[in-house]
Amino acid sequence: MQAPPLFPRLSPMTVAIRRGLGLTLSFSLLGLTPLALAQSDDVADVDADTMVVTGTALKVEAPILETPRSTSQVSREELDNRQVNKYDEVFRYRSGVLSQPFGQDNKADWFYIRGFNAEDSTYQDGLRQFREGGYFWWSTEPFGLDSVELLKGPASILYGEAPPGGVINAVSKRPTAERQGLIELQSGSNDHEQVGIDVSGPVDGRDDVRYRMVGLFREGDGTIEDTDNQRVYLAPSLALDLSDDTSITFLASYLKDQGTPTNGFKLPYGTVDNTPFGKLDPEDNLGEPGYERQEHEQWALGYELSHRVNDTWDLEQNLRYSHLDLLERDVYVSFLLDDRNAQRGLTYRDGDYDAITVDNRAIGRWYTDRLENTLLLGFDYQDLDIDYDNYDDFAFGSPFDIFDPEYGNFTPSSRNGSDHEEGKEQLGFYAQNQLRVDDRWIFLAGMRHDSVDVTNRIDGQDNGGGSEDEMSFSGGVMYLGDYGISPYLSYSESFSPQIGTDPDGNAYQPSEGEQWELGVKYAPNWLDGYVTASVFDLEESDTLYVSGQSSNRQGGKRESQGFEIEGVGYVTDDLKVTAAYTYTDVRVDISRDQDDIRAGLIPRNQASLWVDYAAPGVLHGLNIGTGVRYVGESVDSPQYSDTQVDSYTLWDAKVSYDFTPQWTAQVNVNNLTDEEYVSGCEYWCYYGEERSVVGSLKYRF
Repeated sequence: MQAPPLFPRLSPMTVAIRRGLGLTLSFSLLGLTPLALAQSDDVADVDADTMVVTGTALKVEAPILETPRSTSQVSREELDNRQVNKYDEVFRYRSGVLSQPFGQDNKADWFYIRGFNAEDSTYQDGLRQFREGGYFWWSTEPFGLDSVELLKGPASILYGEAPPGGVINAVSKRPTAERQGLIELQSGSNDHEQVGIDVSGPVDGRDDVRYRMVGLFREGDGTIEDTDNQRVYLAPSLALDLSDDTSITFLASYLKDQGTPTNGFKLPYGTVDNTPFGKLDPEDNLGEPGYERQEHEQWALGYELSHRVNDTWDLEQNLRYSHLDLLERDVYVSFLLDDRNAQRGLTYRDGDYDAITVDNRAIGRWYTDRLENTLLLGFDYQDLDIDYDNYDDFAFGSPFDIFDPEYGNFTPSSRNGSDHEEGKEQLGFYAQNQLRVDDRWIFLAGMRHDSVDVTNRIDGQDNGGGSEDEMSFSGGVMYLGDYGISPYLSYSESFSPQIGTDPDGNAYQPSEGEQWELGVKYAPNWLDGYVTASVFDLEESDTLYVSGQSSNRQGGKRESQGFEIEGVGYVTDDLKVTAAYTYTDVRVDISRDQDDIRAGLIPRNQASLWVDYAAPGVLHGLNIGTGVRYVGESVDSPQYSDTQVDSYTLWDAKVSYDFTPQWTAQVNVNNLTDEEYVSGCEYWCYYGEERSVVGSLKYRF
């Protein structure tokens, strides 16, 4: 029995505020007043001829074309052009990313970056969005974003624990100095309906106080029969200039999802493999639609504080407190009993989490005739506490005919599950230096130390966890050559403490990654755009892999080698082209007898092309876009690698017309030919998104 507390228990919000203030005071005692992350514009015009992309993926504003790392950005304009309503659609036309490998899942967003699951790679405004504990996954609403940034490869030097594939950072919409407003109405296939509003500007005409309010309501059916979801989203923000040198921006958000989840779990039998009874329809529901349920509610409150000390030093601080409540009840096909019938399983989660994250940075800049130096010093803290009821039934209901589903043959769960308490507490100190010499050479070097405590209790008993201390290093060099050609070489590391246990009850060990990357960035003065290309060798030790059981297993290593090329630019004043190609070969060791096996789910080849054309002359206001996405063949997870998944090619299209500067009508079609395909197999197989049509009407004021 646990001893009574020596002090009264504080609420999670009170704890968050005290911890945040404590770190703020600690920073101040060091003579470093905190300040906020100043977000850059996605595209900055240096001159009339050349487009230079800048971003904050390295926590310091720097042109991507002068950064010795592989990065990508998607702007608000592109999100609107492609009518992105789900977060894992953002990078469909960028290299190195596999989007929606598990089909269109209304429970969560899925990315793989350079062959690694990006489940723990999501950040917003430079702070982690936690996705832990099985389905306790923070959701990101694209309508509330100004842009999305991707830093490829290990990033522990700046972000602490992180998967080796990369880090995705969403940049929230913020108050604007100019008054603006938007009302958008959408309607489309699968009973899709959406209303969005976005208003911003100065308060009562004052330049030193600005506001923004973003709101959205969306509902629609899933791609699987008898599934649906409703979403409510609100994101108010307020910016205040406290002085000429100090400003603060408060950011808040609220999101609620509720409905019947789309569980696309299907076995290879009947999807990629033929059967005497034909194949399963992508819309077949093999769960229990009258019993399954998802209720997901989350909110966050934080700020970004900035202070300019002098011409050399800037100080920044980001802080966010977040809370998530979840009820998840899912039924899925587990394994075959005969040639028609399968055993189904039940997953039940009911609980919540509280998280506090804070990042403090001091940025110094020095200039001489030959040198430009940017020094970043910082420390960050994050704490996550999850408490939930966990129940898994691996023999749920009677045998289930997958070719002729009949629902209702089950006994509802008694909810007598186990109580799980999981958490992470991390404190990190980091330093990074960027040096530019003679406008030719750029050198990047950094190091970081992290202390991480992992908690994992089941029914009050310790079940793994412990403390870890890690050092991470990174470095890079780039040469700014003639004609806009800039080659570079970089090295980076990552580590990922793992919460939970394998199917045998063994606690997971931390996973560690390292990468070498050689690339070139090309931005000639005759092209309003850029092209980047890179080759990389990326390896993770003690990696996790899907077991087909209640949890993942942990194996030897996972190695990814590949080549990527990506280009974005205007071929003419009216024609913009976005193109990408990715080659990724991922190999895994999972035992002494099973090594150097091709990893499941990951295609070796991917390619995409999107073209936007703005009609001139009498057709001014008409914009036509079309895109093609190719995803190569893949295999099942290593234990079932005989299963082959065919390649597929999808066409997307868009047409919009500006009737006036205020009114715009637009229609988007994804998977224009309604291609039926399996997006991937990892023990289970998943059908990809069917054709979807969405029409929208926008009014700007």
